[in-house]
Amino acid sequence: MKKAQIAAIAFAAVVLTVLGGLALAQQQDRYSLKVPGGLAFAEFRGYEDWAVVATSQSANLKLVAVILANPEMIAAYKAGIPGNGKPFPDGAKMAKIHWTPKMNQYFPDTTVPGTLHDVDFMVKDSKRFADSGGWGWAAFDYDAASGTFAPGTEASKPPQANDAKCGFACHTTVQAKDYVFTEYGNR
Repeated sequence: MKKAQIAAIAFAAVVLTVLGGLALAQQQDRYSLKVPGGLAFAEFRGYEDWAVVATSQSANLKLVAVILANPEMIAAYKAGIPGNGKPFPDGAKMAKIHWTPKMNQYFPDTTVPGTLHDVDFMVKDSKRFADSGGWGWAAFDYDAASGTFAPGTEASKPPQANDAKCGFACHTTVQAKDYVFTEYGNR
């Protein structure tokens, strides 16, 4: 091989290594994020593979969402919680992923997820969040241009109080359901 070819291959390898490192850093960066009050993105590692509880669509925000739950939350739902009057157990977690909707290119009467908008989390920890119904919340906005997340703020849509108790005010309307809006649908 000629020196120019070796140099070109070496340069390409360096560029690919740097780009790969940046992509990995962006993925890992989300797990270093926390909202005030200590709720961290890392506490929900693996949420992408949790079971689906329900879907939702917000007409005023023009977003579609899927609500996911960890195995502890799913087991509680299957045991009849909250309909049986019992609270969800500590360790129960939910994630709500919002996307801007788009039309399915192959089936135009169908709306599917488009660009990721944000991810919201909630966790039951009655000791840590005793003054917010036993639940902690967090909202993380997604920036599609950079492929990164950041804690939600008052400038977010919808506005977020940006602390681990940000969901408490809204969720008090379902206090009788242990502060959980989403019902587990029949399967």
